[in-house]
Amino acid sequence: MAASREAEVPGRAAARPAAPSAADAVTVEQERVEPERIEPDSTAPEAAAPPRPGGRWWRGFTGSLAAGLTVLAVGVLVVGGICLFTGAPGPGATLLIGHPVAAVLALLAQRVADRRNGPAAVGAGLAVVLFTVSAISLFWLI
Repeated sequence: MAASREAEVPGRAAARPAAPSAADAVTVEQERVEPERIEPDSTAPEAAAPPRPGGRWWRGFTGSLAAGLTVLAVGVLVVGGICLFTGAPGPGATLLIGHPVAAVLALLAQRVADRRNGPAAVGAGLAVVLFTVSAISLFWLI
């Protein structure tokens, strides 16, 4: 009786039969195809492996030192700003100027070390170590 009421209601379409679902669809078995094996061309000359970049460890080490010095400089500046607003004693002018200068010098030297090869890269890496050791020893150990 409910089905007849739905058919009598104006604006409603009569109930349609459900379409077949994907589970009811008939599947066709496909034949199995083996993958094709591609062999390298024996007439082509073998390409030599690219040379391993030298100084990778050294550049990573000096880059870490430069980044650490930069984080330390930012930390000293933040502490100096907090101490300025709270009236607490904080780092002096030597620390507030020296740390950012040492960090900038170390970052510039690291940029040279990353972009050059040979003695220039080694010298720039040594400069990064020198700036970092100088900043730590002058501003923290004395």
